[in-house]
Amino acid sequence: MKSKGLDKTLSQLESEAIYIIREAFASFKKPVLLYSIGKDSSVLLRLAQKAFYPSKIPFPLLHIDTGFKFPEMIKFRDYYINKVGAKLFVHKGESAEAKSLSGEDANTDYYIYHKKTKPLLQAIDSHGFDGAIGGARREEEKSRAKERVFSVRSNRSDWNPKKQRPELWHLYNSELRAGETMRVFPLSNWTETDIWNYILREKIEVVPLYFAERRDIVERNGIKVRVDEFTMSGANEKVESLVCRYRTLGCAPSTGVVPSTATTVEEIIEEVKNAKYSERRNRGIDYTSDSSMEEKKRQGYF
Repeated sequence: MKSKGLDKTLSQLESEAIYIIREAFASFKKPVLLYSIGKDSSVLLRLAQKAFYPSKIPFPLLHIDTGFKFPEMIKFRDYYINKVGAKLFVHKGESAEAKSLSGEDANTDYYIYHKKTKPLLQAIDSHGFDGAIGGARREEEKSRAKERVFSVRSNRSDWNPKKQRPELWHLYNSELRAGETMRVFPLSNWTETDIWNYILREKIEVVPLYFAERRDIVERNGIKVRVDEFTMSGANEKVESLVCRYRTLGCAPSTGVVPSTATTVEEIIEEVKNAKYSERRNRGIDYTSDSSMEEKKRQGYF
């Protein structure tokens, strides 16, 4: 049974996030919600539903598809978006550079730029979106801890942490100069445990990859990745059968599993409470350099 204190905390976080989402809708001419299919996106989508109930979500969703997402993620995306009745744009990088990349490149900065960052910027520009709402949390990673809730991007779409605006007393500055855009983070103050407690309270569906089952894995680039259509085992690699799950979801070749027997949300919550490392420890893209994520964000990555 959940405590009254936990329910109060979740209600406060929910109220703050709904307020931020409504502020974004009121502030921008053409907002969009970035949907990555993961647990944070699922919570963000539920909050957007609540923010405008009984009406439908009044802005579209945008998914940047690299072509290397887990098949389970794409299946869940199509099922769930249809269920909630939201409008979804799916954008892929169509440049020669993007098309030349394979799953083996998924841990490189070059892949991230041409498969994720550049397509995101192209989609924002082509649709004329001026405010993009996303599910990043400050707790996830040190550069994201520098983010404001309303995070302005320059007319080149880059991010400069020294030029972000103060947000005292939950007052958000949404003004945009010519060519600027805004990223908005309603989940900034949430933790991974808060996310899973909210999923439990709201009975939110998530991608089945979050739950433990036996999978064939190989260790590559410092993480354990599933052997599948995107990741073939090499001649000198040892395939291990492991009961495991995913704490975070991204491109299949660069997203690692964690050993786990958690098959319910309640069990995941207990596991996360005792975790010693961030969930992003299992994302290969975060470790291409010492300041990898911050550099990606400066280039326009979410």
